[in-house]
Amino acid sequence: MVPSGASPERASSRFALASALVIGGAALLIGGLALGDGASALNASLRGVAVWWEVLFPALFPFFVLSELLLGFGIVHFMGTLLDPFMRPLFRLPGVGGFIVSMGFVSGYPVGARLTSRLMEQKLVTRDQGERLVAMTTTSDPIFLIGAVCIGFFGHLQTAPVLAAAHYSGALLLGVASRFGRRRDAVEISARKEAAPPGRWRAAFSAMHRARIEDGRPLGVLLQQALQSSLSLMMIVGGLVVFFSAALDLLVNGGMLTPLRQLAAQLLPWFGLSPHLSEAYMHGAFEVTLGNKAAAADPAIPLVDRVAVAAFVLSWAGFSVHAQVAGLMSGTGWRYLPFARMRFLHGLLAMLLVYAFWPLLYRGEAAATSAILAWTNGVPDTAGVPFGWAAAVVWLPILLVLAIVMIVAAGSIAIGLRYGWSRFVSPRPKD
Repeated sequence: MVPSGASPERASSRFALASALVIGGAALLIGGLALGDGASALNASLRGVAVWWEVLFPALFPFFVLSELLLGFGIVHFMGTLLDPFMRPLFRLPGVGGFIVSMGFVSGYPVGARLTSRLMEQKLVTRDQGERLVAMTTTSDPIFLIGAVCIGFFGHLQTAPVLAAAHYSGALLLGVASRFGRRRDAVEISARKEAAPPGRWRAAFSAMHRARIEDGRPLGVLLQQALQSSLSLMMIVGGLVVFFSAALDLLVNGGMLTPLRQLAAQLLPWFGLSPHLSEAYMHGAFEVTLGNKAAAADPAIPLVDRVAVAAFVLSWAGFSVHAQVAGLMSGTGWRYLPFARMRFLHGLLAMLLVYAFWPLLYRGEAAATSAILAWTNGVPDTAGVPFGWAAAVVWLPILLVLAIVMIVAAGSIAIGLRYGWSRFVSPRPKD
C-alpha cells in the first residue's frame, strides 16, 4: 500500500515495477508450459495463424491502408468538420471522432485504436477524448459478427439482429454516458480551433486542403508508407493472436485455469445461467473467436443465454485485442485500466440488452423460418478469405455510410432535445 504522503512519481514507479513482475512471471510460466507440451503449443499456434490469415487479414488490412490514405489526403479532417455539430452534443467529442466511430464500428478492433492514436499524435484529440473514443470504438466488425459468430458458430442467421443491436447500441450508450465526465477537453479543443470560412461545407473543404498541405507527401510515397505501416501492424496483430491462442491452450491443458472455470461454474447459476457456459467466459477472457465458439457449442443451453454470453465476449474483446490496442496506443499517454473497466461495463451492458431486445425481436427460439435455416446450412462454418475480401470491397463501404448516417441522425436528435430543453428552462418573457 502506498503511503498517503507518497509522490505520484513514486506510486507510478511502484505500479510499473509490479506490472513488470506480473508480466514477467506470466511469460516464464507460459514459456515453461510450452517447453513441457510443445505439441499443444504448435497446434494452437497453427490455429491462431489460420484465424489471422483467413479472418483478420482480409478484414483489417484494407482498412489499415485506407485509414492512412484518408489521413494523408485530409478526408478525415473533411468528415470531422462536417460531423462536428452532431458529435459534440451527442458524445462531447470533436467531429473527427465521428469518422473514427464509423470506421471502428465497420472495420472492427483494433482499427479504432489505430485511428485514435494517429489523431492523438496530431493533437486533434486530447488524452481523455482519445480514451473515450477507444473505449467506444473497440467493437467487432459486422462481417465477423454475422459471418463467423452468427452463421458459422450458432448456425442461425436469426441471432444476428439481436446480437448486433446489443453490441453496437451498448457501445453508443457507453459513449453517451462517458460524455458526462470531466469537461476540461471542451476548453482545450476550442482553444485550438482555427478561423474557418463561413459555411459548413466550405469549412470542411478548407480543413481538408490544410491537412493535405501539412502532410505534403506525394501519392506514391503516401501509398508506399501506408502499405508498409499496415503490413507491420498486421504482423503485430498476427503475433498477438498466435501468442494468446497458444497461451490459452497451454494454460487450459496445464490445469492453470481450472480453478477459474470452477469458480465461474459456481457463480453462473446465481444469475440463472448454465454452469456449462463457464468455459465460454474463460476462453472469451483471452480470445474473442474461441470464446464465441465455446458460447455456441452446447445446443442444450437456451439460445438467448448463449447469445448473451457471445455479446459479453464480443464486447469484452479478450486480452488478445486488449494487447493490440495497448500496443497501438503505447506512445500516446493512454491508460489501460480505464479501458479495461469500460470493456467490462460494455460486456455487461450488451448482455442486458440481449435480454431486453430478445422479446421484442423473437417470440420464441424457433423464430427462424425453414428458408433461413436451409440457407444457413449451406454457408461455410467460418468466414474464409473470399468472404472477407468480398465484404471489404463491397459491403463495408456501404456499412460505413450507414454508420455516418446513424451518427448524423442521433446527433440531430440530441440537438433537438438540447434546443427543446433550453426553450423549456428559459422560456421567452411575455410582452
